[in-house]
Amino acid sequence: MDGCPGGYASRMAVSDSREVVIEATPDEIMDVLFDLESLPEWSSAHKSVEILERDDQGHPSKSRQVVKVVGVSDEQVLKYSVHDDGVSWTLVSAKQQRRQDARYTLTPEGDSTRLQFDLTIDLSVPVPGFLIKKGAKGLMDTATDGLRKRVLAVKKGGK
Repeated sequence: MDGCPGGYASRMAVSDSREVVIEATPDEIMDVLFDLESLPEWSSAHKSVEILERDDQGHPSKSRQVVKVVGVSDEQVLKYSVHDDGVSWTLVSAKQQRRQDARYTLTPEGDSTRLQFDLTIDLSVPVPGFLIKKGAKGLMDTATDGLRKRVLAVKKGGK
Protein backbone atom coordinates (compact mmCIF):
# COMPACT_ATOMS: atom_id res chain seq x y z
CA MET A 1 0.00 0.00 0.00
CA ASP A 2 2.87 2.35 0.71
CA GLY A 3 4.59 3.73 -2.32
CA CYS A 4 1.38 4.29 -4.26
CA PRO A 5 0.72 7.92 -5.17
CA GLY A 6 -1.36 9.62 -2.50
CA GLY A 7 -1.37 6.49 -0.35
CA TYR A 8 -3.89 4.80 -2.64
CA ALA A 9 -3.77 1.05 -2.96
CA SER A 10 -5.97 0.49 -5.97
CA ARG A 11 -3.63 -2.05 -7.57
CA MET A 12 -2.76 -4.14 -4.54
CA ALA A 13 -4.53 -7.07 -2.96
CA VAL A 14 -4.91 -7.07 0.81
CA SER A 15 -4.48 -10.39 2.61
CA ASP A 16 -4.96 -11.20 6.27
CA SER A 17 -5.28 -14.25 8.48
CA ARG A 18 -6.61 -14.59 12.00
CA GLU A 19 -7.40 -17.36 14.47
CA VAL A 20 -9.93 -17.59 17.30
CA VAL A 21 -11.02 -20.43 19.58
CA ILE A 22 -14.79 -20.92 19.77
CA GLU A 23 -16.41 -22.94 22.55
CA ALA A 24 -18.50 -24.98 20.10
CA THR A 25 -18.20 -27.98 17.80
CA PRO A 26 -17.23 -27.61 14.14
CA ASP A 27 -20.82 -28.59 13.20
CA GLU A 28 -22.29 -25.82 15.38
CA ILE A 29 -19.95 -23.30 13.73
CA MET A 30 -20.72 -24.59 10.22
CA ASP A 31 -24.46 -24.24 10.90
CA VAL A 32 -23.93 -20.52 11.55
CA LEU A 33 -21.65 -20.14 8.52
CA PHE A 34 -24.26 -21.79 6.28
CA ASP A 35 -27.00 -19.48 7.59
CA LEU A 36 -26.02 -16.72 5.17
CA GLU A 37 -29.41 -15.03 5.35
CA SER A 38 -28.71 -14.10 8.98
CA LEU A 39 -25.43 -12.31 8.17
CA PRO A 40 -27.01 -8.82 8.30
CA GLU A 41 -28.06 -9.57 11.91
CA TRP A 42 -24.48 -9.94 13.16
CA SER A 43 -22.26 -8.40 10.46
CA SER A 44 -22.65 -4.64 10.10
CA ALA A 45 -20.97 -4.81 6.67
CA HIS A 46 -23.74 -6.99 5.24
CA LYS A 47 -26.85 -5.07 4.19
CA SER A 48 -28.61 -7.97 2.44
CA VAL A 49 -27.93 -11.56 1.40
CA GLU A 50 -29.79 -13.66 -1.17
CA ILE A 51 -29.07 -17.35 -1.79
CA LEU A 52 -28.89 -17.92 -5.55
CA GLU A 53 -28.01 -21.64 -5.58
CA ARG A 54 -27.70 -24.55 -3.13
CA ASP A 55 -25.70 -27.77 -3.40
CA ASP A 56 -27.17 -31.27 -3.09
CA GLN A 57 -26.74 -31.06 0.71
CA GLY A 58 -28.82 -27.88 0.86
CA HIS A 59 -25.81 -25.69 1.65
CA PRO A 60 -25.48 -22.33 -0.11
CA SER A 61 -23.26 -22.63 -3.18
CA LYS A 62 -23.80 -19.15 -4.61
CA SER A 63 -25.08 -15.93 -3.06
CA ARG A 64 -25.61 -12.28 -3.90
CA GLN A 65 -24.69 -9.86 -1.11
CA VAL A 66 -24.91 -6.11 -0.71
CA VAL A 67 -22.08 -4.95 1.53
CA LYS A 68 -20.79 -1.62 2.77
CA VAL A 69 -17.29 -1.28 4.23
CA VAL A 70 -15.72 2.06 5.20
CA GLY A 71 -18.31 3.89 3.14
CA VAL A 72 -17.81 1.83 -0.03
CA SER A 73 -20.95 -0.06 -1.11
CA ASP A 74 -20.76 -3.10 -3.35
CA GLU A 75 -22.95 -5.86 -4.70
CA GLN A 76 -21.03 -9.10 -4.86
CA VAL A 77 -21.78 -12.62 -6.04
CA LEU A 78 -19.83 -15.34 -4.23
CA LYS A 79 -19.37 -19.04 -5.00
CA TYR A 80 -18.90 -21.38 -2.01
CA SER A 81 -17.05 -24.67 -1.62
CA VAL A 82 -17.54 -26.98 1.35
CA HIS A 83 -14.45 -28.80 2.66
CA ASP A 84 -14.04 -31.54 5.27
CA ASP A 85 -12.54 -28.93 7.61
CA GLY A 86 -14.50 -25.80 6.71
CA VAL A 87 -15.84 -23.65 3.91
CA SER A 88 -14.35 -21.25 1.36
CA TRP A 89 -15.62 -18.79 -1.19
CA THR A 90 -14.42 -16.91 -4.20
CA LEU A 91 -15.71 -13.83 -5.98
CA VAL A 92 -17.79 -14.40 -9.12
CA SER A 93 -18.64 -10.74 -9.75
CA ALA A 94 -18.65 -7.36 -8.04
CA LYS A 95 -18.60 -3.69 -8.90
CA GLN A 96 -15.86 -2.57 -6.50
CA GLN A 97 -13.66 -5.70 -6.29
CA ARG A 98 -11.48 -7.60 -8.72
CA ARG A 99 -10.89 -10.53 -6.39
CA GLN A 100 -12.07 -11.98 -3.09
CA ASP A 101 -10.95 -15.33 -1.76
CA ALA A 102 -11.71 -16.46 1.77
CA ARG A 103 -11.53 -19.66 3.78
CA TYR A 104 -12.60 -20.82 7.21
CA THR A 105 -10.60 -23.79 8.49
CA LEU A 106 -11.96 -25.53 11.60
CA THR A 107 -9.82 -27.72 13.86
CA PRO A 108 -11.47 -29.49 16.83
CA GLU A 109 -9.71 -28.95 20.18
CA GLY A 110 -11.54 -30.87 22.90
CA ASP A 111 -14.90 -29.17 23.54
CA SER A 112 -13.84 -26.16 21.44
CA THR A 113 -12.82 -25.48 17.85
CA ARG A 114 -9.87 -23.48 16.57
CA LEU A 115 -11.07 -21.40 13.64
CA GLN A 116 -8.67 -19.88 11.14
CA PHE A 117 -9.96 -17.26 8.72
CA ASP A 118 -7.93 -16.30 5.64
CA LEU A 119 -9.03 -13.45 3.38
CA THR A 120 -7.65 -11.82 0.24
CA ILE A 121 -9.43 -8.87 -1.36
CA ASP A 122 -8.35 -6.86 -4.39
CA LEU A 123 -10.36 -3.68 -4.91
CA SER A 124 -10.97 -2.30 -8.39
CA VAL A 125 -11.52 1.26 -7.16
CA PRO A 126 -8.91 3.54 -5.62
CA VAL A 127 -9.27 3.70 -1.84
CA PRO A 128 -6.80 5.38 0.53
CA GLY A 129 -4.49 2.89 2.24
CA PHE A 130 -5.59 3.83 5.76
CA LEU A 131 -9.23 3.10 4.85
CA ILE A 132 -8.27 -0.26 3.38
CA LYS A 133 -6.48 -1.16 6.63
CA LYS A 134 -9.47 0.02 8.71
CA GLY A 135 -11.92 -1.94 6.55
CA ALA A 136 -9.78 -5.08 6.61
CA LYS A 137 -9.53 -4.91 10.41
CA GLY A 138 -13.32 -4.56 10.71
CA LEU A 139 -13.89 -7.51 8.37
CA MET A 140 -11.42 -9.68 10.26
CA ASP A 141 -12.97 -8.72 13.62
CA THR A 142 -16.45 -9.65 12.37
CA ALA A 143 -15.27 -12.85 10.68
CA THR A 144 -13.64 -14.13 13.89
CA ASP A 145 -14.83 -12.44 17.09
CA GLY A 146 -18.23 -11.56 15.61
CA LEU A 147 -18.70 -15.13 14.40
CA ARG A 148 -17.69 -16.45 17.84
CA LYS A 149 -20.32 -14.26 19.52
CA ARG A 150 -22.97 -15.37 17.01
CA VAL A 151 -22.15 -19.07 17.42
CA LEU A 152 -22.31 -18.82 21.23
CA ALA A 153 -25.63 -16.92 21.07
CA VAL A 154 -27.16 -19.51 18.73
CA LYS A 155 -25.79 -22.32 20.90
CA LYS A 156 -27.57 -20.80 23.92
CA GLY A 157 -30.81 -20.78 21.93
CA GLY A 158 -30.90 -17.08 21.10
CA LYS A 159 -30.05 -15.08 18.02
